[in-house]
Amino acid sequence: MEDKVNFLTFKALQKYDLTHFVTTICGGVSNGNYSTFNLSLYSGDEIDAVAENRERLADTLGILEEDILVPYQTHEDKILLIDEAFLEKSDLEKVKLLNGVDALITNQKNICIGVTTADCVPVLLYDPVRNIFSAVHAGWKGTVLRIVEKVIDTMVYTFECSPSDIKAGIGPCISQPHFEVGKEVVQAFVEAGFPMEKIGVRNSNSGKMHIDLSLANKYSLIEKGVLPEHIETSNLCTFANPDKFFSARRQTIHSGRMLSGGFLK
Repeated sequence: MEDKVNFLTFKALQKYDLTHFVTTICGGVSNGNYSTFNLSLYSGDEIDAVAENRERLADTLGILEEDILVPYQTHEDKILLIDEAFLEKSDLEKVKLLNGVDALITNQKNICIGVTTADCVPVLLYDPVRNIFSAVHAGWKGTVLRIVEKVIDTMVYTFECSPSDIKAGIGPCISQPHFEVGKEVVQAFVEAGFPMEKIGVRNSNSGKMHIDLSLANKYSLIEKGVLPEHIETSNLCTFANPDKFFSARRQTIHSGRMLSGGFLK
């Protein structure tokens, strides 16, 4: 296993004044199901190990560890704006505001925002015209709640972003062949208006439905006006690549988490 921090990036986001990344399992000090580069404080890992991993991340990015902001995610659709007013608050107030949040948006330079995942879909959004960046956590519940669409609505309302200017990167997540779901999940997607004939496939042996979360979020982006040619999908499965990614479905929820995020330069 590699000792150094290893990032994945999107070509669509590389040419801008934006540092962005998706971490892998490599480069940290955590053990067991958290080996080695777990970046979540909320999945059961040793606090000291996560702290060391975040220090390594900060050193690699060339920023301060305290300038890396990661919410406590709850698979909902709450969005938090990281602006000057937020940065002026006390550490305790910041922690409270970051609780129960699944998407961050910022216009502040050198402040790293990110979301943790281990099968859910991380989506990075950047408007190079308004210089606005967002990191979104979209599990199946957040996807049904159309969280990426609500983030774009917030970017448009708050910063006058145009959806056609936004570049999107859809990161590694569990792939359709490995994401078997029950009837209640299928019903939730149907009621939310997703095209099941396009994002769902029924397994002929088990009779169970398999949903493509990455494609579902891509459809949401397109519905909000993001141009298809501005959307880059990693097409990497977290479940099927244990040498690169954590997977809650493969390892149980007591496992590490990758961090997807970035900061404006």
